[in-house]
Amino acid sequence: MQFDLRERIDSSPMTRYQWGAIAICGLLNVLDGFDVLVMAFTAQSVSQEWDLSGSVVGLLLSAGLFGMAAGSLFLAPWADTIGRRAMILLCLALASSGMLLSAVSQNALQLGLLRALTGVGIGGILASSNVIASEYASNRWRGLAVSLNSTGYAVGATLGGIIAVVLQNSLGWRSVFLFGGLCTAVIIPVVYARLPESIDFLLVRRPANALDRINAFARRAGQPPLDELPAPRAAAAADAGFAVRVLLSPERRRSTLLVWFAFFMAMFGFYFVTSWTPKLLVEAGMSANQGVTGGVLLNLGGIFGATLLGALSARFALKRVLIAYLAIAGVLLVVFVPATASIVVAFGLGALIGVFANGCIAGLYAITPSVYSPAVRATGVGWGIGIGRVGAIASPIVAGALLDRDWSPTQLYILVAASFALAGIAVSRLRFEKTGGSATRERLTSAETR
Repeated sequence: MQFDLRERIDSSPMTRYQWGAIAICGLLNVLDGFDVLVMAFTAQSVSQEWDLSGSVVGLLLSAGLFGMAAGSLFLAPWADTIGRRAMILLCLALASSGMLLSAVSQNALQLGLLRALTGVGIGGILASSNVIASEYASNRWRGLAVSLNSTGYAVGATLGGIIAVVLQNSLGWRSVFLFGGLCTAVIIPVVYARLPESIDFLLVRRPANALDRINAFARRAGQPPLDELPAPRAAAAADAGFAVRVLLSPERRRSTLLVWFAFFMAMFGFYFVTSWTPKLLVEAGMSANQGVTGGVLLNLGGIFGATLLGALSARFALKRVLIAYLAIAGVLLVVFVPATASIVVAFGLGALIGVFANGCIAGLYAITPSVYSPAVRATGVGWGIGIGRVGAIASPIVAGALLDRDWSPTQLYILVAASFALAGIAVSRLRFEKTGGSATRERLTSAETR
């Protein structure tokens, strides 16, 4: 049967080798969390050393996000041509170079350009790592695998903050970038030695030694090897060509636009929550230390949010779980600011918002690969994440402008609650790819028929 190896992987129990590959992908996502916040934690020290204005600091804070958007949109699609693993190795080299050179930058312009370069690498890594985590998981455990992968962001954000404080106090802000660059460089040989190439990529694109590489994975995953490569499916052949154009072909345009809209709205809300909560808690009447505590609780909650979503998706359709997450996140945001009258209640809600807001992003990462066939999967995920990064960039800008127009914290949180609700509506309208190997997703598409 065509693609029977792919179908056996979908229906067989997970092996230690598969979980190991997924764990490496999760480690790659830790880089995202660290990289997003490394500039935030060092901004004050950098500003003091170079006597920077607030607007310049703001550009430095945004440079990494601009780079991530560019990497997801324009670099990640090449993973469908050269391979997911090859793209990850290339992007790790870019990200480590950007971080290491940031440690010796001499002015704000150099640092800003290097932050953008690092972001390009991270953007390319995220799309490919999430696709590999999805493709190496069985149908039952796919949601958990990608959600655990996404948990790396919250882990990186939390540990990154702690490490940044310790290093800055003893060695200065440059040591934080040096540490991040060295950690990224160390991961390169781990990925080279232990992360297998995507089976779906090998089956569809058929690079040199594809059969040998497929059978090497099959043996380690406890599956019988193939005697020969199966005949390519018609859908895979039709996907050849300019991948971004394929995303907007008549049969995929609706799903692609829904994915983009959902990512934009969810990341708009997520980055508003993580960026503005400490400040807005102070404006709502809390002390500065209490505001920071609220921000930390958001990140801590996020570590559990993605894991919980994955565990629920092993029992229920991921699409329904994700819609529930988006709805609950919106409700919690509406009641959050009024609850600040009680510090205990506010902190509890802050942790819950972290659980569900982070889980929403993890759910989008998990569900998007199933919208696209293997030939354009990295492109589809990359563009989804890239459009989401545009929402992340717009979020603090919009919030700042509305604050200047005397919007209250309550009004801002209601606006962000609406963005999560709109993302939920978009997800509810998604349809999944019905052909092409691992695009057959019983656990995901069951939401369409239940």
